[in-house]
Amino acid sequence: MEYPIYQVDAFTDRRFHGNPAAVVISDAWLAVDVMQAIAAENNLAETAFVVPAGVRFGIRWFTPTVEIDLCGHATLASAHVLYEHGYTDRDPIEFNYGGGMLTVARDGKRLALDFPSRPPTPTRAAKEIGAALGALPTETHSANATLAVYATQRDILALRPDMTAVAKLPGYGLIVTAPGSDCDFVSRFFAPQSGVPEDPVTGSAHCTLIPYWSKRLGKARLHARQLSPRGGELWCEDRGDRVTIAGHTASYLVGTITV
Repeated sequence: MEYPIYQVDAFTDRRFHGNPAAVVISDAWLAVDVMQAIAAENNLAETAFVVPAGVRFGIRWFTPTVEIDLCGHATLASAHVLYEHGYTDRDPIEFNYGGGMLTVARDGKRLALDFPSRPPTPTRAAKEIGAALGALPTETHSANATLAVYATQRDILALRPDMTAVAKLPGYGLIVTAPGSDCDFVSRFFAPQSGVPEDPVTGSAHCTLIPYWSKRLGKARLHARQLSPRGGELWCEDRGDRVTIAGHTASYLVGTITV
């Protein structure tokens, strides 16, 4: 069988920046082992699988090694594909996933994710995180991923993680963050336990970063950058139990896979 596949750079308006995601469209769900094999073959941080479901679409996400419960950049990429290649003109696009429903709406030249908020709670894990990253954080928190807070953007750029040690930390990955020099906050995200040593731009991590920084800075609307080598830019809003995460997208590849 042949299926269309697309690759899109998310949270950037330039190719070869942001976070690349593959998007596979099919009429029905492929077998889980087949979806995992396709994701491993693509060897990107995430491959999204999208299936029409009435006026909505079903969506699932796979890293090269595991299926994950939520992914921002691959959802943004999926909406880009659905709009750009004529699969739908509905605004917003509604996606069914394991946790309920997500939407992606047009926001000028950007696309905006409506995602669940995942606020963090304080923990005492500075010693373990410091050992894994080579520098002690000023605060540590826990949500679906571990969150470590540093004093400056320079601190975030200087981190050299021990991925073996990071993989032993709780949660699906490690978020590091600090105030930004030209934005409200910056971050990086490491998830070797999920098959992604450093993710270029991580929408799902911002489900935790947005409520943290909104509370700390006393503002709902936030501008963020992720400081991976590829880099990414996000426009965010805290809306209580939901967050908005908006960004640009750039097409890279259109093709067909044979399974």
